[in-house]
Amino acid sequence: MRDSNLPGSDLLKTVLEPLLEDFQYWFARSRNFLETEHLSFMSEQEQSGLLERVKQAQEELNTAKMLFTATEGQVGIDMATLMPWHQLVQECWSVAMRFRSQQLDGQDGDSK
Repeated sequence: MRDSNLPGSDLLKTVLEPLLEDFQYWFARSRNFLETEHLSFMSEQEQSGLLERVKQAQEELNTAKMLFTATEGQVGIDMATLMPWHQLVQECWSVAMRFRSQQLDGQDGDSK
């Protein structure tokens, strides 16, 4: 539902701008993680494939942000574009949580 006190471009800036910044943050963090960590529960090919999908999403995101900025917030982004980004971030979170869980399990094993 739309707040009738906010014009369309202000609404887009209020909602979309922080969302794009969040995606930018999580993709950068995921990329760094995938480039620097060895994930024993994934094959090299799986890890490389996930990294490539993050890089592709970063490129798409950068393009969307440039359009958004160039049009001074007059352009929105289709949900068909946002949903795969959201799913990719969730996938990266799951991988990072599994990695962290394995690290913690390894620490518990060291103290026994």
